[in-house]
Amino acid sequence: MEPLTTTYPLKYSVPKARVVVVFLSMVLCTTILCLLQLKFFKPKIRDFYSFEVKDSRGRNVSLEKYRGKATLVVNVASYCQYTDKNYIALQELHREFGPSHFTVLAFPCNQFGESEPSSSQEIESFAKGNYGVTFPVFHKIKILGSEADPAFKFLIDSSKKEPRWNFWKYLVNPEGKVVKFWRPEEPIQSIKPEVASLIRQIIMKKREDL
Repeated sequence: MEPLTTTYPLKYSVPKARVVVVFLSMVLCTTILCLLQLKFFKPKIRDFYSFEVKDSRGRNVSLEKYRGKATLVVNVASYCQYTDKNYIALQELHREFGPSHFTVLAFPCNQFGESEPSSSQEIESFAKGNYGVTFPVFHKIKILGSEADPAFKFLIDSSKKEPRWNFWKYLVNPEGKVVKFWRPEEPIQSIKPEVASLIRQIIMKKREDL
């Protein structure tokens, strides 16, 4: 007489396999949904004017107010070998082309030779008192490293050029895209034609829209 055999493991193998299949399907579906969410719903900063910054008194300012203009964004410092020459040239540029279609936007920074040690309000007073600047001087920021201001980080990422010293200049078009940059030692004469070209485009577009 043959011995009886049991098949209990076989009896339970089918339900167990189904559980594994269902679990893997759920994981796969969850992963796909997460990827779709990242692709379609993740907020994106489209351009420079999409950011908020702080003014010299620490109040929030939307850069959206400058959309439609050509802007020259500069990291400034009060005690630098380039301070006099650049502040004078920047104010000259702002006076010649601004404020309707162009403005300079100054962002103090103390990361280069510790040449901007003062408070934001003191920096603004220094720039206005010594150079008569009429363009905005914002809150002192960091532009390098993990604490870099997001608006300035956008300029660096877009141009693929990181400032190596004070008074680097980024020209931003009316749509908020970086179109050119200049190092601190480059003369203002090399900037004027680019600014003038952008302003002509702005004026022509406004005439076409009338």
